[in-house]
Amino acid sequence: MITINKLQKFFGEKKAVDIDSYTVNQGEMIGLVGNNGAGKTTLFRLILDLLKADQGEVTINDIDVSKSEDWKTMTGAFIDDSFLIDYLTPEEYFYFIGKMYGLKKEEVDKRLTPFERFMNGEIIGQKKFIRNFSAGNKQKIGIISAMLHKPQLLILDEPFNFLDPSSQSIIKNLLKKYNEETNAIVLISSHNLNHTVDVCLRIALLEHGIIIRDIANENNSAEKELEIYFNVEATDEETSNTNTPIGNPDDSSELLPDNNAES
Repeated sequence: MITINKLQKFFGEKKAVDIDSYTVNQGEMIGLVGNNGAGKTTLFRLILDLLKADQGEVTINDIDVSKSEDWKTMTGAFIDDSFLIDYLTPEEYFYFIGKMYGLKKEEVDKRLTPFERFMNGEIIGQKKFIRNFSAGNKQKIGIISAMLHKPQLLILDEPFNFLDPSSQSIIKNLLKKYNEETNAIVLISSHNLNHTVDVCLRIALLEHGIIIRDIANENNSAEKELEIYFNVEATDEETSNTNTPIGNPDDSSELLPDNNAES
């Protein structure tokens, strides 16, 4: 279980995260959605103790993440390319991750088998370093490495990014199956509302670092509410942009046609 209590994070004067109280129960699969700058990645980094909170705490199974590392053995995460060791081949990286969790090479190979369709013959046996793979295949390597040791808490930031439609469909099924089989907490963030509501039974909507809605999602019931919210946001933004002149409003030359311009 994850418990967030009076959690705040500032970047200068900007409040990036401000969550008074939030609980994630074991076995829940939660989607974090919000516009750019809403605080999704910052929240994930606070949960993973990659950022120091200015106030409050995050606990995983009653362990304060900032005061102990005992929670790390039960956690898997992929946020971005910085999680990868890009001078290794995928095989070397998977074996390294496995060794960290006491897995022998044979066990790692066995655990890679369910990901064969997802890898699509483009990951294993390519004889090249991770840094030389495409963005989509790096994404696949990162997701697989996060799931390899079967963590009880799985955190994936924008897992559908860079993936082709087939791979997106496969990873959605893999995540749902993983959640059902292991009863793990699965937290994902995504800009893609369709993918998020397809896999998550609970949706947390962030705005300016605050969870403004906690939505139950039975049979994609959250989709309409989210579409209305983001369409309203888009409409307001378009209206604002239409009413605001571009450039310096004090410089009238930018707002007048140039009579000397060539036709």
